[in-house]
Amino acid sequence: MKRILLIMAIALTTTMTMAQNLNERQKSLAACACLEAKGDLVRLEKEVKNALDKGVSINELKEAFSQLYAYTGFPRSLNALGVLGKVLETPKPEWQEGKAFERPEMWDNAEEALKKGTEVQTKVSGRPFNYTFSPQNDYYLKAHLFGDIFAGNQLSPADREIVTLAALCGMNGVEPQLAAHKRGAVNMGNTQAQVDELCAWLDKEGYTLKSDFDKGAPNVNYAKYFVGESYLNPIKPANLAQDEETVMPISNVSFEPGCRNNWHIHHGAHQILICVSGKGWYQEWGKEAVPMLPGTVIDIPAGVKHWHGAQKDSWFQHLATHVVTAKNGEKVSNEWLEPVSDEQYNALK
Repeated sequence: MKRILLIMAIALTTTMTMAQNLNERQKSLAACACLEAKGDLVRLEKEVKNALDKGVSINELKEAFSQLYAYTGFPRSLNALGVLGKVLETPKPEWQEGKAFERPEMWDNAEEALKKGTEVQTKVSGRPFNYTFSPQNDYYLKAHLFGDIFAGNQLSPADREIVTLAALCGMNGVEPQLAAHKRGAVNMGNTQAQVDELCAWLDKEGYTLKSDFDKGAPNVNYAKYFVGESYLNPIKPANLAQDEETVMPISNVSFEPGCRNNWHIHHGAHQILICVSGKGWYQEWGKEAVPMLPGTVIDIPAGVKHWHGAQKDSWFQHLATHVVTAKNGEKVSNEWLEPVSDEQYNALK
């Protein structure tokens, strides 16, 4: 009987642990950190307001943006703090200042900062880490990043790793550090389920989309022809007259990871696709799929059955336009066909 109760207790504990999802405060911190890393100040202003509405304190945001200078550089850190200052020019009564900043005593003791920082770095890494190749960076990491910065009193170690992980998710060329901090976030008090959810949520919401083009609005009018979520952002030249009808419409289409449209055929026009960010696929019926990367241009002849969409692990954006070829009264139209099955899609490599 005792053994059965013990097994039930372990199962219940495991279930409760798995159910420990991210809360709104953690998501808000992550969104602000990711946009800080990308330098997207327009969206950051909106997310700073949202974070303050969700209970993140002013001083916690100051600490998060200050910490990130060590990962994203002083320019982005200072710009984010500037956005926070701008938002606070018109404060809401419910926004919280948070606990007062206290200058860490460690800042006056370099030896103690090195000692404590080494302990923190070891915990984050899961093992001692000595970067003998560059003694300078080894010292900076131990004494300053994991010593001085982690000594701040505004964020918990778990929150600090949420902030760091979210920022790295928004950056290019930091895959080794991203992988390390996925492990480090667990070592510092987050669950593996929370880490996995954080990365998936940042992707799902488009925070990790690395592009100069806005994601646009949900593509609701064509949602029935897509597997997954897509977004539409029509593009119109600023100097185009309002009644101008001769210019072919251009749209920026964003696909979340794994999203693709159905097989379809353009009648009376050939379509041109230009990949502007992320990684995608284009495939014609009976042919191998073609990977699309930024700069890839695909010219799709009229009457050809095809589909296009994102790869599994990446957002994908392309510009799409059409060149009319219809003659002798032929109508220009799209013929939507069957979805690209999971079996077909998952077989792509």
